Amino acid sequence: MKWNNDTELFDMMAEKLYAAVISDALDRAGYRNQTMRHDIRPLYREAVVVGRAMTVLSVDVYEISDEPYQMEIEAVDSLKPNDVVVCSTNYSTRNCFWGELLATAARARGARGVIVEGFIRDTKQLTQMQFPVFMTGMSPVDSNGRGDVLAYNTSIVCGGVHVNPAEIVFGDYDGVVVIPRAVEAEVIEAALEKVSGEDRTREELRKGATLREVYDKYGIL
Repeated sequence: MKWNNDTELFDMMAEKLYAAVISDALDRAGYRNQTMRHDIRPLYREAVVVGRAMTVLSVDVYEISDEPYQMEIEAVDSLKPNDVVVCSTNYSTRNCFWGELLATAARARGARGVIVEGFIRDTKQLTQMQFPVFMTGMSPVDSNGRGDVLAYNTSIVCGGVHVNPAEIVFGDYDGVVVIPRAVEAEVIEAALEKVSGEDRTREELRKGATLREVYDKYGIL
């Protein structure tokens, strides 16, 4: 299957693929450590995020800045269509990196969602917006004096996975996977092929075939 641009590609992936089948395709390609930790969860069950990583590195701080949010604002204002914010906070429990206003600004720039290895706030508003958010927890606190962005569009580790800028990230209720640039076409094609094979397997199981019979036939489980 061919796609003309990233928008077409990511719309197709959101419709046809899911994290588990992409993880399987990554395994087949030899990339077995591309799934973020289990505690990075979607804010709402139906959330699906897919796009190119716009990486952010945030750290805990312990004094109130005279110019708060400076690089955080710069990072959000730099977002492009089809970006997904992927933020590492080193699992901070004192800093809320993301909220409603940032999501509103991100959506206006065409971003597709956010993945935070850390806390968020404004969860009611974010859920009402249906803006895809993945995070480790939530809290009402502001980030000023608690966390600060050090850099963006830089290599980070998020949820235990090394993420480079512009790599494809995909998240759903099962979790979040990261597709390296070098194998993205191979992995996406393999995932689509497996979805097709799973459809055939499922249909034969429904008709009464044994699991052994369909596994021996299709090699899919």
